[in-house]
Amino acid sequence: MNNGKRVKKAISLEGLLSLTFFLVFFIFMGSKMGAVNMFNTIMKTGHDLLLNTVFFIMAIAVIAGALAGVLSEFGVIAIINKILSPLMKPLYDLPGASALGMVTTYLSDNPAIITLAEDKGFKRYFKKYQIPALTNLGTAFGMGLIVTTFMMAQKPNNNENFVLAALIGNLGAIIGSIISVRLMLRFTKKVYGKNQLAIDIEDEDIDILNYREIREGGVGSRILASLLEGGKTGVDMGMSIIPGVLIICTLVLMLTNGPSAKGVYTGAAFEGVPVLPWIGSKISFIIEPLLGFKSAEAIAFPITSLGAVGAAISLVPNFLSKGLIGGNEIAVFTAMGMCWSGYLSTHVAMMDALKCRELTGKAILSHTIGGLMAGISAHLIYSLIF
Repeated sequence: MNNGKRVKKAISLEGLLSLTFFLVFFIFMGSKMGAVNMFNTIMKTGHDLLLNTVFFIMAIAVIAGALAGVLSEFGVIAIINKILSPLMKPLYDLPGASALGMVTTYLSDNPAIITLAEDKGFKRYFKKYQIPALTNLGTAFGMGLIVTTFMMAQKPNNNENFVLAALIGNLGAIIGSIISVRLMLRFTKKVYGKNQLAIDIEDEDIDILNYREIREGGVGSRILASLLEGGKTGVDMGMSIIPGVLIICTLVLMLTNGPSAKGVYTGAAFEGVPVLPWIGSKISFIIEPLLGFKSAEAIAFPITSLGAVGAAISLVPNFLSKGLIGGNEIAVFTAMGMCWSGYLSTHVAMMDALKCRELTGKAILSHTIGGLMAGISAHLIYSLIF
C-alpha cells in the first residue's frame, strides 16, 4: 500500500542517469578548474550570494512589502487598479493593480513583485490563473532602472548618444513582457481554469472590486500595522528564496563565467567554465541576424544576463572600448537585460514562493521566448528609426 503516494523502484534508470550526469558534471568542471578550486568556488559563490544577493533581495522585499501594505491599506492599489485596468486587461490579461508590480520591480529587482503577491489587498484583484504569471511580469522589468540608466551613461569613442537606444530597449522589454505573460497564461488557464479567484472571499456580501477591508484603529495605528505586517511578509519571502538562489544561481554563474582576471583558477567566488557563452557562439549564426549584432562577441551579453544582468552590464564598457557594439546593440542589450534579468537564477525561487513550483518549466519556457522577442523587437524598432 502506498496510501496514494507516488512510488518507484528503489533502483531504476533515472537513478543511474542522475549519477552519470552528476559524475560527468563534476569531472568536467574539476578537470578544467581543479577539484580543490572547483569546490572552493562553489562554497565561496554560495556564501557570497547569501550575504550580498539574498540579504539584499530580502531588504528590497521588506521595504517593498511595507510599501505594498500601506498602499493596500489606504486604497492606492485600488486606485491604480481602476485607472489602469482598461490598459492592462487587453495587453496582459491582468488587472490594473499588476502595474504596481511592474513599477516596483523596475525600481528594484525581480522578487519585489512576489512580496506584492503575498499582500491580500493586492491579490484580491486577481484570478488564480493570473498569479503565476506575476513571475514573468515582474522579471521582465527587474532592475530596469539600473540597466536603463547604465546604458544611457555609456560614452562610446564616437560620442554617440545612447539615451534613445536605451528607451527603445525599454519598449522592446514591454513587448517581450506581453508575449511572456500571455504565453504563461495559456498554460495556467489549463491548470486553474478562468473563474477561480486568487483568494477565498469569506464575506459574500462584500463586493471586492468596489470595497476593501481595512485594519482596526486610527490612521497612525493602521500605518504602523500595515508597515510591519508588509515588512514581515518580505522577510518570509526572503527566507523562502534562499535555496533557489544559492543552488540555481551558483550553477548558472559557474557555467557562465571564466577564470580570474589573470586567466588562472584560484578557487575564488564566481569563477567557472564558460559553457553557456560557448553554446551561444555556436548558435550565433541564428541569433546575430535576428538581433542585428555586428560582432559575435556581443552574444555574451544575453547569455550572461540569463544568470545575472548585473554581470552582463559589466561587459558593455569593454565592448564599447573595442568598438564591438553600437546603438543597436545597446537597445537590444537593454531590452534583453531587462526582460531576462537573470531569470534562470530567480524563476525557480519566485515560483516556489508563489506555491506554483510545478509550473516553473512553463514560466521559464514562456520567458525565454519573451526575452528573445524583446531583443528582436528592439532591433527592428531601432532599424526603423535609424
